[in-house]
Amino acid sequence: MISLPSLAVGLGAAGMAWLGYTYLKKDPLAQFDLPLGHLASVDSPEGKLQSERGLKDIIQRLRSNAASSSNLSIKRRVPIIREAMETFFSEAEKLCVCDFTAVDAGGVSAEWVVAPGVDKDNNRRLMYIHGGAFFAGSPKSHRVITSKLSAVTNSSVLAIDYRLMPEYSRRDSVEDCSTAYQWMLKNGSQAVGKAANILVAGDSAGGNLTLVLLALLRDTGGRPPNGAVCLSPVTDCRFNSPSIFSNLDADVMLKPLASRIARVPKFLLRLSARHLARDNPSDPVISPLLGDLSNLPPTLVLASHDEILRDDGRRYVNKAVASGSKAEFVYCMKMPHVWPMFYPELPEAELAFQQITDFLNRHI
Repeated sequence: MISLPSLAVGLGAAGMAWLGYTYLKKDPLAQFDLPLGHLASVDSPEGKLQSERGLKDIIQRLRSNAASSSNLSIKRRVPIIREAMETFFSEAEKLCVCDFTAVDAGGVSAEWVVAPGVDKDNNRRLMYIHGGAFFAGSPKSHRVITSKLSAVTNSSVLAIDYRLMPEYSRRDSVEDCSTAYQWMLKNGSQAVGKAANILVAGDSAGGNLTLVLLALLRDTGGRPPNGAVCLSPVTDCRFNSPSIFSNLDADVMLKPLASRIARVPKFLLRLSARHLARDNPSDPVISPLLGDLSNLPPTLVLASHDEILRDDGRRYVNKAVASGSKAEFVYCMKMPHVWPMFYPELPEAELAFQQITDFLNRHI
């Protein structure tokens, strides 16, 4: 007969063995951790355009902004971060000369962003999905990006205000993106009717939702966009990408959030991710990297070499290319997360928009 102490020791050993196996087993996605420059990567000229003074000023502002809520609980931080995102780029927003028009996109709040000189006659439309870790951000907070995208792509940009966590679930966000996209197919900034060219773009959390939308449209037989652009997207919400830990100290924007993640065992991280998203982080609707990446529209992914989400983007592109889809990965050295938001302060932001323009011109 097995004694209780022996049984406890046996169960403990089995538990430790299972945890050890979980931590040590090879990540099947590691095959897509290819060297930068392999398969689908495009290098950018390191240091040649970098504005050191502008970058230092930005880093100081980001650190100061993060310090105001660093010791608060997630619940108490949410309204502070939301307010900070609305005001952080207010000075740069004053330089935007676009027309901003509020609109109801099939029940989803949104705004049309149209730069001077843009062809408004239903020729090209772009839906933009903002970032903000799924719980912050709005069309207003991202007007620097949407204004520039309207100008460089000659598009009427529909910036959507999807539902945010924790009040709503991640699938509510996906539903809003799908609803607004279907509405945009039939409605332009000036008139009703179909458009010759449809684009989708997003940053960070919005990049995640962009990639989820591409797969959803493919699987449901919907009209795919002619091309998609993702800035620093999160593609694996299990927090498995190597750069989440290797770039922790270098990522000045996301370090306050990621430093907490780095201290938590992976199995607890997955439980936390499931709780926050109200869903399974291994589901491709939550982590698009884990889904089928074949037969997708041409997609451009940009990420900083030094941010924690670099490998989220790199893995996604390399897997998409291996699956037969057209995808490209552009990275820039020593830049903060979603650095195009810092246009015109950083010359590298202009470089990113040039890369976007070149990519779309090749595929549209």
